[in-house]
Amino acid sequence: MNASPSHRPHPAEWTETQGLLPSAERDLPAGRHQFHKEQMMARIHEDLRTSSRTSATSPVAPVKRSNPFLRRTVLLPAAAFALAGAVVGGLALTGGGADDGRTALATGPALTTRIGVADPEGAPQLLERISLAAADTSAPTPRKGQYIYIASKVADTYIKTVGDKSEVVSDELHSRQVWNSLDGRDGWLIEAGKTSDKGITLKGDTPLTGAYNTLAGLSTDPDTLLRWIYRESDAVRDPEVPRDQAAFVAIGDLLFESYPPAEVGAALYKAAAKIPGVVSVNDAVDATGRHGVAIARENPVDGERIEWIFDKKTLRFLGERIVVVKATADNPLKVGTVTHTSAITERAFVDADKQLPGQAS
Repeated sequence: MNASPSHRPHPAEWTETQGLLPSAERDLPAGRHQFHKEQMMARIHEDLRTSSRTSATSPVAPVKRSNPFLRRTVLLPAAAFALAGAVVGGLALTGGGADDGRTALATGPALTTRIGVADPEGAPQLLERISLAAADTSAPTPRKGQYIYIASKVADTYIKTVGDKSEVVSDELHSRQVWNSLDGRDGWLIEAGKTSDKGITLKGDTPLTGAYNTLAGLSTDPDTLLRWIYRESDAVRDPEVPRDQAAFVAIGDLLFESYPPAEVGAALYKAAAKIPGVVSVNDAVDATGRHGVAIARENPVDGERIEWIFDKKTLRFLGERIVVVKATADNPLKVGTVTHTSAITERAFVDADKQLPGQAS
């Protein structure tokens, strides 16, 4: 086990740690060079919609995806990262103007953190409290034609390869704004350093699985809901990815970039409590440095733990992070590395894409 990384309180308790690649010379697993490369391309599952969105020069056939059940490393094995990058490279990212602002520059060493203590016995009780808090939330009811607006702060650590040289780098903490229509067929994304200032369209013929209208029609019975989650995630899950991990990721996606009705949100937490391997974590920090408690699950394949972070008092959902908690043969990053961190800063219903809360339509 590696020694605990050095610590500083903000942002998000990251430290600058050198030498995160193993000291012994070794070949990275197939596709690992694409680990979190072009993070927008990995995270913007809304863009990965239909074959009609690829250009004639795309070097790889498009992948049909039932969103949001394809996301990051937890649903794709290491060998799939190169494919994901190539597929996205052929998408018609329209409305953004020049191409020269779409790739975030790596700005520093890896993001690292102290690892919170996991408690397998504490998850059911904490999720029950979180579920009750979600059910008591007075969430607004959207009007027909409105959009879900979510503003967040995000950052990532990944392996950057130039020629035959690889190094662990991080993107700077940056803003992300996404708009999705209630039916999941239209939307817009603006992400600093990843898109131009104007952003890119998320319009597609296939609606998002996590669209508000879809969520509003789901059962609020946790067992029924969990069966739906497993069925949807199984349809796109790579066989190398554990089934329970894929289901946990799917619920996290619905929580982060959607706005489920209060009763559905409460049911999602109760469903998560039924997934084997889910734990509570005594302390976790979101991308803006807010401390909270977390509900988490470790992927045994890559040793990374996904943490959903909640305010310790109100139990309001704050954000998410992914932390390397165990060394594995499939993951060259050291224990304590934060491969992804995010924080929701605002969530609302608005009357049009690109409209901000409080603006007149």
